Amino acid sequence: MIHLLNCSKPPAAPELLSIAHGGAGPSSPPPVWGLEKKMGKLYVALGILMLCVAGGWGGNICTTRGVNSCKQCLAVSPLCAWCSAEVLAQSSPRCDLRANLLQNGCGQDYIEFPISSVTILEDRPLSSKGSGSSTTTQMSPQKIQLNLRPDDSQIFSVQVRQVEDYPVDIYYLMDLSNSMKDDLRNIQNLGTKLASEMRKLTSNLRIGFGAFVDKPISPYMYISPPEAVTNPCYEIGETCLPMFGYKHVLSLTDEVTRFNEEVRKQSVSRNRDAPEGGFDAIIQATVCDEKIGWRNDASHLLVFTTDAKTHIALDGRLAGIVQPNDAQCHIDKNNFYSASTTLDYPSLGLMTEKLSQKNINLIFAVTDTVVGLYQNYSELIPGTTVGTLSRDSSNVLQLIVDSYGKIRSKVELEVRDLPEELSLAFNATCLNNEVIPGLKSCMGLKIGDTVSFSIEAKVRGCPRERQKSFTIKPVGFKDSLTVVVNFDCDCSCESQAEANSSSCSRGNGTLECGVCRCNPGRLGSHCECSEEEYNPSQQDNCSPRPGQPLCSQRGECICGQCVCHSSDFGKVTGKYCECDDFSCVRFKGQMCSGHGQCSCGDCLCDSDWTGDYCNCTTRTDTCMSSNGLVCSGHGSCICGKCDCTQPGSYGDTCEKCPTCPDACTIKKECVECKKFERGVQQSCSRRCRDEIETVQELGDRGKDAVNCTYKDENDCVVRFQYYEDSSGKSILYVIEEPDCPKGPDVLVVLLSVTGAILLIGLAALLIWKLLITIHDRREFARFEEEKARAKWDTGNNPLYKEATSTFTNITYRGNM
Repeated sequence: MIHLLNCSKPPAAPELLSIAHGGAGPSSPPPVWGLEKKMGKLYVALGILMLCVAGGWGGNICTTRGVNSCKQCLAVSPLCAWCSAEVLAQSSPRCDLRANLLQNGCGQDYIEFPISSVTILEDRPLSSKGSGSSTTTQMSPQKIQLNLRPDDSQIFSVQVRQVEDYPVDIYYLMDLSNSMKDDLRNIQNLGTKLASEMRKLTSNLRIGFGAFVDKPISPYMYISPPEAVTNPCYEIGETCLPMFGYKHVLSLTDEVTRFNEEVRKQSVSRNRDAPEGGFDAIIQATVCDEKIGWRNDASHLLVFTTDAKTHIALDGRLAGIVQPNDAQCHIDKNNFYSASTTLDYPSLGLMTEKLSQKNINLIFAVTDTVVGLYQNYSELIPGTTVGTLSRDSSNVLQLIVDSYGKIRSKVELEVRDLPEELSLAFNATCLNNEVIPGLKSCMGLKIGDTVSFSIEAKVRGCPRERQKSFTIKPVGFKDSLTVVVNFDCDCSCESQAEANSSSCSRGNGTLECGVCRCNPGRLGSHCECSEEEYNPSQQDNCSPRPGQPLCSQRGECICGQCVCHSSDFGKVTGKYCECDDFSCVRFKGQMCSGHGQCSCGDCLCDSDWTGDYCNCTTRTDTCMSSNGLVCSGHGSCICGKCDCTQPGSYGDTCEKCPTCPDACTIKKECVECKKFERGVQQSCSRRCRDEIETVQELGDRGKDAVNCTYKDENDCVVRFQYYEDSSGKSILYVIEEPDCPKGPDVLVVLLSVTGAILLIGLAALLIWKLLITIHDRREFARFEEEKARAKWDTGNNPLYKEATSTFTNITYRGNM
């Protein structure tokens, strides 16, 4: 247990030992097994002791800034309070921590200490359904009030919900140049088909139609031969309409058959140069809300279809048009854009401003040859989506439906009219109550989901206007939050100031908040000294220590007080003129990088910046990749930029990584956690923004689909398909049941083993019999061969030897 220390007096050594030992006292040393724990407590005790030394005994930020008025005191730090009592204990500072002022005898009624606060002024509950209700609320609260003292901050929260069955207004803006002739034929029944598809999402749909070509002035139009003025297709042997800038054809209506009828009546025209004048049409369709018929309680979709580039601001100078676009409605009684030849094309900034004001979501439906250009435009215009249009616009229906789904799946906050003295830091709570710091948007939502954002508002300094307001709203929503900010920079005691007070040396100053504000030419705590008087002994009060220069050589010592010199660089302050607001470090030529204030040589960074130079942002929204991960999961966000730590990864958000795992490996985790609810569930919703659909078989979805297969922890084969459509929406089609290996059948195994043994035995016998037969046949063949080589005499047996008998006649003597 760690005891609280009273910073008004230093703790004794036994008290520190008691803290370090957890309250056991100096006579009870800690056991050996708890040494590390006790050392940690000792470090905490030493830390508290250092804070007390810096705060209670050696001065704090309130007492070391040398302020001499209540207003200056409140501007030092949100922790500082001012004592307005006329009589205060000797040597006690008037600007100090509130607890110290109370301890020094300043009464509660004399302490000026405004507290920042948040007050909710209007808070209607969120609606659950759009159609059928008089008022639909998709953002809560609607109005709050912030009371902020200088350099203080307050945190407030907002909730946003995409309600079900919300009305939708769709205005179809089509390029009617000659290259879009086949597209015009294909959308003649678009109204009926679009209404049929959108009825699945909303029961309240209205659609309208408009067309554009380009400014009817040279060099954008054909003027030679003369017939080409009325028939731009004269040279190619066809007949088409005279060129026009923009014409409004059909106001928003729920009669879808009228849309089809009006489209069938249209014909194409022809312009001379390649780019079209589509931005003129966009700005007119946006600001002419009465002509178009935009409803307040509806989602506004402006579908822009073309197959070419478009002119932008300053291109009108080619035709001698130098007057900037005024963003006003110029549709005449014939529903044509009357200022087409007098006003320049609008800029991207002007379009962004007006689209945001009118809560319109722009959908670029363009062909693949220019889709890259319009994707760049969409990054500069919030709430804009891009879809790839086929050559004949045959896929425009699916493109609109997909784009609407993509718009409804994202909530992004935008800020309007933010005072320059305020800075905002956002934290998003999107799905599963997971807080994502530095993010002001949520993706992967479904209709009916509710998300919340925590917003910290911090004020820098003290503006001249004591009350300002700004607005926070989701992109494309009519709902908004109005934030009224009251800057509490003044002290209430200032209204009780006493001019020519007797307390100020018999009327030589005004008694204000307990101190004398001296008249010109008078100095001193009670205005008792005149600038004309001089006493060398008073100079000792103008130096912090003997031998130090007077007033830090940046002021004059008059009547024992430093009067700081004025400087062209800023303000010199402090009891000894030791502080200023211009001696801090600079980064790229800006003091404190333009993201903080210089206070006595130190940079006091804004709420979302850090570092010695205040040049390192703590926000992470600039590091968010398209898949909703910080640095695509391949690195870390440092000072607002991605540091790619995954080998082989590169890009602004580390989104490019040829050597990283392929799409199948990455999406495998999403299938596991979202489909089968395995793996890390806490970050599943944030990391996996893909939509999961269960199918029986994987279909053929072209080159944009990737078929994947893997084995799970149960050794089952899971097959899925990763598909990303033209609007950027990614879908994972997963086979409903994995292919799992079945367990062994005992009977089949037994019969198989028995049969195998029999087969092996029979095979062995057959082989043995075969070998014996071969051996016998070889022996018989050898016998036959030897028999054939033998020469036999059929009359005599060569082995037979005739018997020979020899008789001797012993009486025969021969012939003598």
